[in-house]
This record gives sequence, C-alpha cells and structure tokens, in this order.
Amino acid sequence: MATEQAPSQDPARNQAAQHQVGGLIALASAAFVYVTAETLPVGLLPQLAAGLHVHEWAVGLLVTAYAGVAGIGALPVTALLAHRPRRQVIIGAMALLVFSQLTMAVAADYAVVLGARLLCALAHGVFWSLLAPVAAGMAPPGKAGRATAIVFTGNSIALVLGTPLATAIGQAAGWRVAMALVAGAAALSVLALRATLPPLPSGMAADGTRARFTAMGAALRRRSLLGLCAVTILLVLGQFTAYTYIAALVRRDAGLVGLALSAVLLGYGVAGIGGIALTGWVTDRRPRLAAAACALSLTVALAGLAALGPGSAVATVAAAILWGGAFTAIPVCLQSAVLRIAPRAADTASALLVVAFQIGIGGGALAGSVLVGSGLVRDLPAVGAVLVAAGTLALFAQRAAFPARGVADES
Repeated sequence: MATEQAPSQDPARNQAAQHQVGGLIALASAAFVYVTAETLPVGLLPQLAAGLHVHEWAVGLLVTAYAGVAGIGALPVTALLAHRPRRQVIIGAMALLVFSQLTMAVAADYAVVLGARLLCALAHGVFWSLLAPVAAGMAPPGKAGRATAIVFTGNSIALVLGTPLATAIGQAAGWRVAMALVAGAAALSVLALRATLPPLPSGMAADGTRARFTAMGAALRRRSLLGLCAVTILLVLGQFTAYTYIAALVRRDAGLVGLALSAVLLGYGVAGIGGIALTGWVTDRRPRLAAAACALSLTVALAGLAALGPGSAVATVAAAILWGGAFTAIPVCLQSAVLRIAPRAADTASALLVVAFQIGIGGGALAGSVLVGSGLVRDLPAVGAVLVAAGTLALFAQRAAFPARGVADES
C-alpha cells in the first residue's frame, strides 16, 4: 500500500519544494531591489544635486539620514508590527518602496524627495528585520543557513549589477527615469512575493503594545545577543571605514582605472556571491567556524592592502577579491546566529542586528570620510584591519553567540 501511495506523494512534495524555492528567490529579488534603491543616490549624486537645485552634501544626506532612520526605527517599528502576519508586513514594506521611488521620480523639490526616502527608511528597518526569520521559517529543518544565504545573495547581485545598471540608466536618461525603473522592479517584486510566499504567522500574538515592547526589552537584555551585536559593530565599522573608498584604494595601489577598475569591483561582488554560497552550507553545521573564517579572511585582506603600496597590481586585486568573498558572507553568519540565540523572538532580535549594522555602516563611513579629509587615504585599510581584528577577537570570546543549535531564550 505504501508503494501505491508513493507516486501521489512525490509530486506533492516536489511541488511544495518548488514553491519554497520560488519564495526564497522572490525574497532575494526583494533584497536586490531594496539594496539598489538604498545605494542609488550615491551613483547619481551630481544629477540629483543639479535636478533638485541643492548642494551635493544635501544629496549625501539622502543616504546618511536614510541609514539613521532605518537604524533608529528598526526595533520600535518591528515591535509595533509584531502581531501582524509576516507575509503581510514583508509585502507592505515592498509596497512602501514602490510608493517612495515613484514619489521621488515625480518630486518637485528636495523636501519631497527627502520625505519619501525617510518613509522608505522606516520600512527598510522592518524589511531587513523580518527577511532572515521569514527565509529560515520556510526552510526545512537544519537548512536555515542555506535559505538565508539564498536570500542574501540578492544583496551581492545588487552591488554587482543592480546599482551600476541603475546608475548608468540614470546618467544616460536622467535620475527620474532610474527612480521610476526601480519602482517598477519593486512592483514586480511585490507581485512575486504575493504569488510565492506562504501564509506566515506573526512573530507574536496580538496581545497588546505593552507586551510587544516588553519582549523588545527582554531581547535587549540577552547577553549573547548583545555580544553578537558588539561583534557586528566592530566588523562593520572596519569594513565601511575602508569600503566606502575601495575604488580610490584599488586605483592607487593597482593603478587601474576605467573598465579595469570596474572589473575589479565586479570581481569583488562575484567573490561575495561565492562566499555566501559556501558559508550558507558551512554555517548550518559549524556556525562559529564559518563566522571566524570570514572575519579572519577579512582581517587578512585589509591588512594585506595596508601593507601594499603603489605598483602592487596583482596582490591588490587578489586582496580585493578576498575582501569581497569574506565580508559579503559575514551577514549570513551573524543573522544565522541571531536565529539560534533568540528563536522565540527572531523578529526583535533581527531588528537589533539591523541597528548594529546601521551603527557600523554610518560610523565606518564617517571614520573613512574623516581620514580622507585629513589626507590619510593610505591609512584606510590599516584602520579597517584593526577594527575588524578587534571584532574577530570579540567573536572568539563570544562562544555562546554561535551555538550549533537553537537555544532557549535567556531570561
């Protein structure tokens, strides 16, 4: 009898697996669009400044203010929406991205553009807080790391393809056209999410705002989670102190410009995709080993760049490729650790990780700009390497932050 049922069961199982993969790809596409939209003003800075009749520093504020609001709003907004179905919140965050990009595409002045960016930044914090918990919830037991890796591949592809392509379109056809096209891509992503995401329960029952903020406070008291966030801040600080000026570093040491420089940056992104694929497989089995290997590789890459000088073309390119493969995989390791540390409060814990990332991104970019403004471009990788090394040492000290299996929530 079991033999007779097998044929009817296999197609159903295969269909469910295909639907699951479709949902993960839709989430990856959503991440792709979000990263492209977030970074697009950087590539179109002169065009936006001219079109909106503002100074370039005001356009820079579209990026820094976005990061600040995303970081500040991630925890409270995620807590407020904890009782809503995750599917609904993810799709709603993408719909807000569509609205934001369309508003910017037709905006008459800078104030409207800034308001649209800040509205999207609030949705950004919630989107990234839920992304990994949703991906892990769709994965079979023991494969959460691989599911998270699939979704985070969208980040790398956005940096390799999305942002450069949207920037090129904006430079050729105008920044409004680029914004409108990103809005269209976000709208397609909404449709894909609606078609593929299964019903997803909320992170918490609808038991009142006070209970949800109590849960947020409990997450803030978890020692292992706070330790993981400290590791995150140090690693991301080191990364963005140097990464903000990666093009200048490669141009200085390797002497590459134009297409050759673009090829190195492309290699950085492609290496990141490979790093994510490998790490997603390892982190399900040896999470601490995967995180340590990525952090050590990042330290070596930045230290290598610090030791190199002009004329070291081959070694500089090799260090840049190692850099891309190492750092791009780190978010997968950290996010997977969060899901193990706080399995009953994954949304809130992930929101806290988003805050740590935003602190690292903003602080690193600020530190890098101070060094560059002081004429110390050569010191960027050295400072980055020191910060990443400190984060690596902190990682080794935080054994409880990388459990092999999910643990009960700390009281």
